Amino acid sequence: MVSTAKLKSVDFYRKIPRDLTEASLSGAGLSIVAALSMMFLFGMELNNYLTVTTTTSVVVDKSSDAEFLRIDFNMSFPALSCEFASVDVSDVLGTNRLNITKTVRKHSIDKNLRPTGSEFHSGSTAREIKHDEEDDEEYGEGAVSLNGHSFDRVSHQFPILVVNFFAPWCYWSNRLKPSWEKAANIIRERYDRETDGRILVAKVDCTEEVDLCRRNHIQGYPSIRIFRKGSDLREDHGHHDHESYYGDRDTDSLVKMMEDLIAPIKLESQMITSDNTSTKLATDLKRPAPVTGGCRIEGFVRVKKVPGNLVISARSAAHSFDASQMNMSHVISRFSFGKTITPKVMSDIKRLLPHLGQSHERLNGNSYITNPRDSTENVTIEHFIQVVKTEVMTRSYKLVEEYEYTAHSSLVHSLHIPEAKFHYELSPMQVLITEESKSFSHFITNVCAIIGGVFTVAGILDSILHNTMRMVKKVELGKNF
Repeated sequence: MVSTAKLKSVDFYRKIPRDLTEASLSGAGLSIVAALSMMFLFGMELNNYLTVTTTTSVVVDKSSDAEFLRIDFNMSFPALSCEFASVDVSDVLGTNRLNITKTVRKHSIDKNLRPTGSEFHSGSTAREIKHDEEDDEEYGEGAVSLNGHSFDRVSHQFPILVVNFFAPWCYWSNRLKPSWEKAANIIRERYDRETDGRILVAKVDCTEEVDLCRRNHIQGYPSIRIFRKGSDLREDHGHHDHESYYGDRDTDSLVKMMEDLIAPIKLESQMITSDNTSTKLATDLKRPAPVTGGCRIEGFVRVKKVPGNLVISARSAAHSFDASQMNMSHVISRFSFGKTITPKVMSDIKRLLPHLGQSHERLNGNSYITNPRDSTENVTIEHFIQVVKTEVMTRSYKLVEEYEYTAHSSLVHSLHIPEAKFHYELSPMQVLITEESKSFSHFITNVCAIIGGVFTVAGILDSILHNTMRMVKKVELGKNF
């Protein structure tokens, strides 16, 4: 067996008898400073060990062809009616989706961006509207021309007022004109204004009665509006709520629509009966007209990960628009790419990277306002967006996939109908942010280095200080003798 004496011979830390050691004030001071230094450096090392660090790299985006990118938006257009507002998507691969409605909601708003009613339903726009065949048949002027003064008078006089708001330069207005006048003549013969008095068929030239058309939020030509007297009289300002007709425009269809409106009205009292649901027109032919001229559009679309466009514009297959009067001013409440990030995930991201997430909603809260009356007619507002994909990886899983973007906006004069265009282009590269794991053994090694290093440095300083003081004392003794 190995003796105890032999084991003691390998002792690195041989002890000096306490009687042979000497305590000093300088040594005590250095010991206190060394202890404090150790505690301070240990705290810093512990904080560094607990702090999450990341590495950032740029790699090629490995998204597959089957992946789609979601675009969320919430925008308010104070001067674009929900009646014609359309959300369109196109890209460089030839995709062209018009008037997306499945994932888009519209709400009428006033000029102060306040909602004025429930959700606006556009209805189906796929059907082709029927017109009379174009011929040279003569027809008389059957519809009554109205101006601002006569419109207010007759709207309170007749239970049913059907008005064609038109523009002489409009192709679709001219296609409707013969059918409208023929239908007006037929209705006048069957339901005389003097003896019957239940309906009046009228027309308004919007190039002459600009204020009247603007008051009724007419943005597309022709617009056929139905005004009812009595049950839907608005109490707040005395004007009538009204409906828009979207059905066929041939003579027979127009006459049938007007007779269906007349049917529930009693001739003797000229009052609308309470039970008129059975004679209402089909909902795809007649819907409530917007009571204000603005529209809030919100929802999302899914697009391919290639350069493309998201376009908000006025669109109709059977209406014309005066480009000089179209105002595409808008306020963006939300515009983002990718899945919606929950607050919890966002807080985790902020813990990893305080500066991440500041550019994924760059357009939020911005306003883009133009005024067609102030030499800014036919203005299209374009936004050019560069999108970069960012993935944040923790030690064990992917925390989030975020899309940040830069945006530059401009006003462009156009010969066509003004639009709000969002040109987006995705970068072929993506940013990969990975959380770095720290070794506990490395932490322990650093702690030992701190303790040993401070102890050694303090010992060296104590030795230097002690020897210096001894030399000073010897010099003083030599001078005395």
